[in-house]
Amino acid sequence: MTPTTFTRRHFARIATWAVAGLGVSGQALAQNQKPVLKGQVVKIAVIEPLSGLMGSVGTSLLKSYQYLAEQFSASNPAGVKFEIVGFDNKLSPTETLGALKSAMDQDIRFIAQGTGSAPALALISAIEKHNQRNPGKEVLYLNHAATDPELTGNNCSYWHFRFEADTAMKMEALTSFIKDRPSVKKVYLINQNYSSGIQIAEAAKAGLRGKRPDVEIVGDDRHPLAQIRDFSPYMTKVRASGADTIITGSWGTDLSLLIKAAEESGWKGTFYTYYAVVAGTPTALRQVDDNRVFQVAYSHYNMGGQMNVWMKEFQKRFNEDFYTHGVALVFELLSKSIQQGQSTDVIRVAEQMEGAKFKGFNGMVEMRKSDHQLQQPLFVTVWTSVSAQVPYSAEGTGKTFAPVREFTAEEVSRPSTCRMSRP
Repeated sequence: MTPTTFTRRHFARIATWAVAGLGVSGQALAQNQKPVLKGQVVKIAVIEPLSGLMGSVGTSLLKSYQYLAEQFSASNPAGVKFEIVGFDNKLSPTETLGALKSAMDQDIRFIAQGTGSAPALALISAIEKHNQRNPGKEVLYLNHAATDPELTGNNCSYWHFRFEADTAMKMEALTSFIKDRPSVKKVYLINQNYSSGIQIAEAAKAGLRGKRPDVEIVGDDRHPLAQIRDFSPYMTKVRASGADTIITGSWGTDLSLLIKAAEESGWKGTFYTYYAVVAGTPTALRQVDDNRVFQVAYSHYNMGGQMNVWMKEFQKRFNEDFYTHGVALVFELLSKSIQQGQSTDVIRVAEQMEGAKFKGFNGMVEMRKSDHQLQQPLFVTVWTSVSAQVPYSAEGTGKTFAPVREFTAEEVSRPSTCRMSRP
């Protein structure tokens, strides 16, 4: 490499490694010259809506991070300690950027967010610019829930890692499942009117067109995010259309109120959802008959193993469900990457994270190097009464989501369209 090919970031990286090397104690040098990580504090800023209509969603996510930070601090291969700092973005991109600045002012280098693709896009853009302008002070974005495919597509960034399946991956599984269900004949699409909701509707149309061309799309409605309090006008249109099926990616209070309106209208069709486990929605489903609501996700209530232990402990401590299981994958990969890179520096951690393969609670997963989209299995589950086989009672309803079909990571994977610029 000639001297002219070095960038400011190359020099910053070399300087970072050099400083890390100079800081190693004599004892550590005697132990294979590895820097001392044990006891180092890794701060993670969790930027979520902690107030407003979707406040319960963000608050639950913050608790999930706090709980798992304790679990992984007690046992992780690097021996580091995780500390969580919460920021309220009120579900606003502008507030999100303010929270990001506050986090960086506190020298927090790892940023976690997932509720809403608009705040996610704002973070990707801001962090990309910050890291270009501030070599040596890079920030990493850990996305546990924002699903717009463009976040790892045309808007992909080296500094962004997504641990949730995107809308296209989920719809691939959902429409593959619907392909074998002849009862689905007339579908009504109801989604939130922002990027992710629009993507879900388009993916549903394309998937059904390819797998079930006989299915008729009888309606396609978009509603404002977290603003509608009465969905009865939407259900009036659904009933008038003759739809037997609703496909929706709406979440939070929007989905809970939609389900409430559906029950009050007397509609007896079937829901195919993305987010029926989100805080408050299982309670709204309490009176809904078994086998009428399906969900596609990378996890479910009855995974067993360590996830079962965490869910029981979380429910006992907070009196609510732990449902964003992807947070566990965040800690799993972050811990492994810190250990493998022998550093908490963002540059070293990112290098270890991309392309990493490991066994998560839901099976083998891979952080695809080309776009930083986690490749993982997906499960279609159905709302039903608890039993010995599926014992977890969602929000104390006596009901649960039981797995009916698993799709491998290879079956739901979508081609990468990312043209990533690497440092």
